[in-house]
Amino acid sequence: MEQLSLFDMPSVADKWQVQNFSADNFGEQSARMRLEKKLIDITEVSDKFNRQNVSYQLSKNDSLHRWLKYKEGFSADLVKKLLKEFDIKQGDTVLDPFVGSGTTSLVCKMQGINSIGFDILPMSEISIKAKQSVLDYDLAEIKRLILEIENLSMPENYNNRTPYITITDGAYPENTEKEIAFFTEWNDNDKYSEITRNLVTLCILNSLEKVSYTAKDGQFLRWDYRSKKMLESAEYRKRNGKTPLVIRLDKGNLPTLKQSLLDELNSVYSDISTIQKNATFGKTDLNFIEGNALYELPKLESELLNGVITSPPYCNRYDYTRTYALELAYLGITDEKIKKLRQELLSCTVENKPKIDYIKEHYIALGKEKDFNKIMKIVENNKTLAEINNSLNERSKNGDINNKGVLRMVNGYFLELTFIYAELYRLCKKGAKVAFVNDNVRYGGEVISVDFISTELAEQIGFKPVKVYSLKQQKGNSSQQMAKFGRVPLRKSITVWNKC
Repeated sequence: MEQLSLFDMPSVADKWQVQNFSADNFGEQSARMRLEKKLIDITEVSDKFNRQNVSYQLSKNDSLHRWLKYKEGFSADLVKKLLKEFDIKQGDTVLDPFVGSGTTSLVCKMQGINSIGFDILPMSEISIKAKQSVLDYDLAEIKRLILEIENLSMPENYNNRTPYITITDGAYPENTEKEIAFFTEWNDNDKYSEITRNLVTLCILNSLEKVSYTAKDGQFLRWDYRSKKMLESAEYRKRNGKTPLVIRLDKGNLPTLKQSLLDELNSVYSDISTIQKNATFGKTDLNFIEGNALYELPKLESELLNGVITSPPYCNRYDYTRTYALELAYLGITDEKIKKLRQELLSCTVENKPKIDYIKEHYIALGKEKDFNKIMKIVENNKTLAEINNSLNERSKNGDINNKGVLRMVNGYFLELTFIYAELYRLCKKGAKVAFVNDNVRYGGEVISVDFISTELAEQIGFKPVKVYSLKQQKGNSSQQMAKFGRVPLRKSITVWNKC
């Protein structure tokens, strides 16, 4: 008797099928309709996963995984279920090309599974180093450190300040700017072990938003009405006869850096104490490389992987260099480096410029020009992508898209992911499965089914589509799009492919 999949349930996929891809039948949609009809047959809507386990929500209360507050991450629960579904065993190797806070890598380590991971943001390396050292911490040392911080006071005449970039100018109260610099300097000594000092750095990173006048909100930082930025804006509007802003952020009493740092350290101390009493890690390799998977994956030897579990940046205009501007500035990333980092990220913002020339140069330098040409041919001959690009271009001419960078972003997003998919196919062993968590999007009234398009590209590369697991909870659209084009529910999915 065939065993049911972990996610199997009676199919209700017809409720999640897109009926119209182009509002008011403005653009051509035949290629998208054909693809939808083809892949809806392998689409399942399951109770086994939801918005909590494909996001950071469950990790908020999950020891170890909550150490870096990375809102774009998914939960350990999801990774565990997929590892079981994929029959990944101890000693196997799993890759995450977009590591984020390191959930995939850490779950693998706990289960005796080797892992490889890449990420371009420097917070990832700090987070993974802190988490994978959980069994190596000296609890007595951390307790001494906490006690020292409790009795530590910043001198009244201390005047150094934490660095800032243009985006973060005025993000903290004046005394907090000094406090961050003071505790950073205090942590930069040889009094405590390297892994404990790294843990303190992680706890400071986690404190920055709490002690600031900012709040992460999608693709932007929202600002408290008391911040210099908002006060200057209010004065400008008043001076020019403009109405005051109606919506404003009030974060209430902000904690001091010392208070927040102690809260973070006491929380991780509790986690470490519990984990050290109950957990053991197998002898596994956790290999993390700070860099762009687009350029790093082609360097790896073929047929290394037993599985891939990941979630790329979504095609939703979110700019990680703005969302995590406080953390990047704290780690010494300058304005110039921010601009460079923004361009190196997978194309998911309207500011991203085409990378194709750099990708071609990279493949030629590696002696893989034939691979480059083969992948480009797949992209150039894909009728669904051509239809989307044409429709968006016509929408732009019609004034339906408020930023032409959307056209460049969508084109670059799928082009770059196709190179990622092709490298993953090369790196996977026969029988390996690949899982991508992603959101579908809509721009200018045009629905872009990221899950199905990605699956089509993966199939053209050589993967066999297995399932598209769709959440019951569908996404809405922006208020501007709904006002102009009406509402079309959008899938949030986990796509699963197999290398046969």
